[in-house]
Amino acid sequence: MIDSHDSQPSLFPREPIHAVTGPLNRFLHVEAASGIVLLLCAMTALILANSPAADSYLGFWKTYVGFSWGDYELKHSLKHWINDALMAVFFFVIGLEVKREIVLGELRTLRRATLPVAAALGGMLIPAGIYLAMQLRQPGQQGWGIPMATDIAFVVGALAVLGRRIPSSLRVILLSIAIVDDIGAILVIAFGYTETVHTSWLIAGVIGIGLVVVMQRLGVRSIGMYTLIGAGIWVAFHESGIHATIAGVALGLLTPARPYLAKGVGGNFMERASDMLHGGEWDEMTHRAERIRQYQWATRETISPLEYLIFVLHPWVAFFIMPVFALANAGIPFEVADVISPVGMAVIVGLLLGKPLGILLASWLALQTKMAEFPAGMGWRHLLGGGFLAGVGFTMALFISGLAFTDAGLLRSAKVGVVFGSFAAAVVGMVILGTGKSEPETATPAE
Repeated sequence: MIDSHDSQPSLFPREPIHAVTGPLNRFLHVEAASGIVLLLCAMTALILANSPAADSYLGFWKTYVGFSWGDYELKHSLKHWINDALMAVFFFVIGLEVKREIVLGELRTLRRATLPVAAALGGMLIPAGIYLAMQLRQPGQQGWGIPMATDIAFVVGALAVLGRRIPSSLRVILLSIAIVDDIGAILVIAFGYTETVHTSWLIAGVIGIGLVVVMQRLGVRSIGMYTLIGAGIWVAFHESGIHATIAGVALGLLTPARPYLAKGVGGNFMERASDMLHGGEWDEMTHRAERIRQYQWATRETISPLEYLIFVLHPWVAFFIMPVFALANAGIPFEVADVISPVGMAVIVGLLLGKPLGILLASWLALQTKMAEFPAGMGWRHLLGGGFLAGVGFTMALFISGLAFTDAGLLRSAKVGVVFGSFAAAVVGMVILGTGKSEPETATPAE
């Protein structure tokens, strides 16, 4: 992607810092880049956790930080802040993306949504069922939600690497499956891994969400105000016992998906700005700074808050929050015995076999019942390879592992299963999609 400074070099002065920011901006917009960074951080965490520096490395994430205000104290380890606070921003962006798909994307109509929704449901239920079948009435039974997850960053990275070897329709289907998976993971976290609820704090959080709705109805547009209230909602949910990341999801779903200004209004503003900036009455004009601020506001309000926030936050999530999460959570000191432990094997089988099996079976049922149709250019090989890629659970699977287990041994086995299962699923999926003959453009299930 061409950097804006490179595409319009004559409009902006070229500063020395642009020699750094230009290439960096291009890197941040390469689809495979976030997956590569995440993979490197995960590998770094694994290496350090199994090296002589393991004690120092793992001990760093246990450092306690926080603040107190009167009798109220909010102090936790760095790892807790990452998993509960930084990941709330991650889940906020997920909420934004879910709403975008429901309002504007592939999930906005029943006909278009049926296949990815069915595939995603199969890809969640079958892995969870396999895990439960292997761990029923065993100490690791609580980890049933771990193999249900799909890591969208790795999926996007893999698809970008494969490039034109796969049809664009597969990309749409897989991203839609990942979005539905995220919805499922949110429900699993909210209802499957919430034990004790403190009603007073929960009521405070709900009141905060209600305040956000009222502010939207009143036309409040200040991002700063919503951020302040959002922080209060996060604290309320955190103290309530419901995982604080749910607050991020709720706020993401509440974000308006339509622009504030109607089409054409922004153009009128820009015409006035153009006249002024080209010198018309510039010297005689008063309150120039206020005018410029109005024009800045108008340009931002020509797109929806949802679209604007996804654009602003996505690089932070992809290149900071998720890599930091991987560094804090993928550092697992392990032995070969952990790979073949009951919990580790249940996770691996769920991700590596349960995911593609569930996706294929549910898709076949949806197609056989005529509830859905195959997208143009796709064949069963594409869906099989995509099913294996969906078995890359990594970020969300590690996150759910931390919620499912307090026992250090079970948690370690689960995380090892996530890492090995995700790696194996990625390799198999890439091999299937990267080899073999391309499906004809008119491929149908009958073929």
